[in-house]
Amino acid sequence: MSLLLDIKQRNALLSDMAQLLDKERTAILAANKIDMDGYTGDDIAMRDRLKVDQSKIDGMILSLQQLAAQEDPLGVERFSFEHENGMQVSNKTAPFGTILIIYESRPDVTIEAAGIAFKSGNKILLKGGKESLNSNLLLVDLWHKALEANEADADWVTYLQFNRTETQAFLEKPTQKVDLIVPRGGERLIAFVKQHATCPVIVSGRGNNFVFVDKEADLEMAIDIIINAKTTKISACNALDKVLISSNLVRKQQLLSHLIQELKKSNVEILVNEPFSGMEGTTTIEDEQVWYEEFLDYKIVIAQSSDIEEAIKTINTYGGGHSASIITANNETAEYFMNNVDTAAVYHNASTRFTDGGQFGLGGELAISTDKLHQRGPIGLQHLVTNKWYVKGTGQIRG
Repeated sequence: MSLLLDIKQRNALLSDMAQLLDKERTAILAANKIDMDGYTGDDIAMRDRLKVDQSKIDGMILSLQQLAAQEDPLGVERFSFEHENGMQVSNKTAPFGTILIIYESRPDVTIEAAGIAFKSGNKILLKGGKESLNSNLLLVDLWHKALEANEADADWVTYLQFNRTETQAFLEKPTQKVDLIVPRGGERLIAFVKQHATCPVIVSGRGNNFVFVDKEADLEMAIDIIINAKTTKISACNALDKVLISSNLVRKQQLLSHLIQELKKSNVEILVNEPFSGMEGTTTIEDEQVWYEEFLDYKIVIAQSSDIEEAIKTINTYGGGHSASIITANNETAEYFMNNVDTAAVYHNASTRFTDGGQFGLGGELAISTDKLHQRGPIGLQHLVTNKWYVKGTGQIRG
């Protein structure tokens, strides 16, 4: 068992790893080119997530630098109490132990997830997809160099080069202690992990996010937010899938025609419900299943809602529990919406694309949880901890 490293050692290692990434840019890009050339699938979201460029390396480096600068999340006192017999009782944050993250396509997760786990005193087992193998193996090799340079055990960061059968066997009967599993990817991956895992699982990755345009919305703002949330990064779980428009919006047709025009500039496929049926450039929804889908593609639903109550009901019925936004000039309406929509992040007059650990001031994220236990939304450094009770006595016994 690797003993917990003190905060100076953990921060020094993260800083060293950031320098290694900067030094080995050429090698990282070369390894990623092999992965990109070898990817023959037609999933544009997966291809986008797979690609590593200079900007993505900059993001990896920044994530490690921000982690190194943050306060130690361990040993933080959450509760203290002096017993009537004189014992001092306190509750403090503590590491989980070993975390397994199973993810698809994204080499930057190999840096960000491992960095967050390491800083919070947890070992991490990384199980990446075969499509990003060369990128991941190189990045894990850099982790091991940084660990060795700081006289830390290599098993703080372990890469599991398993196929699907081997992964299933490990989930059902782990060959080492695993305290928490985070599947980060599509719905099939999440279902696979939940079916076979024998320890706690935090579900991450599914979006299906909504924007509701209230009757008191600013039309220009609504269009800007919808276009940003839909088109800037279609592979992100915080991208927009569904737009609900109040039937009482005065300039509804003006909004629709302008919105459709802007979406078509990015070649977005537009599906509409019956009240908007027949509008040029759109297709009417024929299968209710569409409402449950996270598209991860240039595809969107635009539908009419009779009022805010129907909008809330629609989001809570079909949404992925990730993010929802309301566009309105009425603060009371916004508050009502935000209090009643059942998602990890709720927005008023802002794009859902901000649901991200870095954007929320967490300095990165392990994943974005749509579960309610033990953390909801972006899981940052501060959340990758459990707790432990410390009881200090002077010989007390219980009668």
